[in-house]
Amino acid sequence: MSFTRQLSEMSASELNDAIDDTNFPQAHILSRGRNNSVCSTSSTSGTSSLVDRAVNQPEDLATVPPAAATEEPVVNMRPRLILKSSNSIPENDGHENCTFHHDLELDHKPPTREALLPDMARSYRLLLGGLGENPDRQGLIKTPERAAKAMLYFTKGYDQNLEDVLNGAVFDEDHDEMVVVKDIEMFSMCEHHLVPFYGKVSIGYLPCNKILGLSKLARIVEIFSRRLQVQERLTKQIAVAVTQAVQPAGVAVVVEGVHMCMVMRGVQKINSKTVTSTMLGVFRDDPKTREEFLNLVNSK
Repeated sequence: MSFTRQLSEMSASELNDAIDDTNFPQAHILSRGRNNSVCSTSSTSGTSSLVDRAVNQPEDLATVPPAAATEEPVVNMRPRLILKSSNSIPENDGHENCTFHHDLELDHKPPTREALLPDMARSYRLLLGGLGENPDRQGLIKTPERAAKAMLYFTKGYDQNLEDVLNGAVFDEDHDEMVVVKDIEMFSMCEHHLVPFYGKVSIGYLPCNKILGLSKLARIVEIFSRRLQVQERLTKQIAVAVTQAVQPAGVAVVVEGVHMCMVMRGVQKINSKTVTSTMLGVFRDDPKTREEFLNLVNSK
């Protein structure tokens, strides 16, 4: 797919295919069944809903019959974002939890984060020597160990996954109006220069009878910001994670960041800010919904 096309000209499926899930090992393929799946307030077991069929069937979602043909009455015609079943992901020999690489041919067990400290400390000691410093002088004796521990903390998101962070805080609720949590503080590390960037994240979603504990939105931000990142990918990963958690009708994420690689080095533009956004589902398709979200985010 050519990335020279404007996002506004891309279909929903093309947008979802374009989402870069690098550094997102738990992500599943995202697809959306426009009018093929509906939000339903019915909790009756037995006949599977269109959503369940869309998730579990191997055929393309376009083959799902329209909602009007189902046996169950349609309660809400708002389409929802659907994640394909994780059951379709092939086995990868125990490496699905490996946070250090994605090479499935290597036979190893990933080390614990603490086990990395000695090697990392030695690397920092070499770095200090390379800078012309004396690693044995009083002020620097323990610096390599401190720096190694600090880096592990800055990148602790590698040890976290969505399921553990959510901890079951997804609730059935008959609510289909917009939920927005804005100005979530974010700290991350630029993967190009290993210097910080920081800012605020605003998340909005339109529930389909499932809501997420509000603090979990902030924790989702922590999972992906506490990794080596670029802001563009971070924005998309947060949106995909919220979709994975509650399968809403739409998700919107706006991130405003200050990058120290632009402030402390290079062009040294201290007042510059970078704003990125990801709009999925109705936030992408409906200008009024998108405008409502942006007005809420920008309001004081």
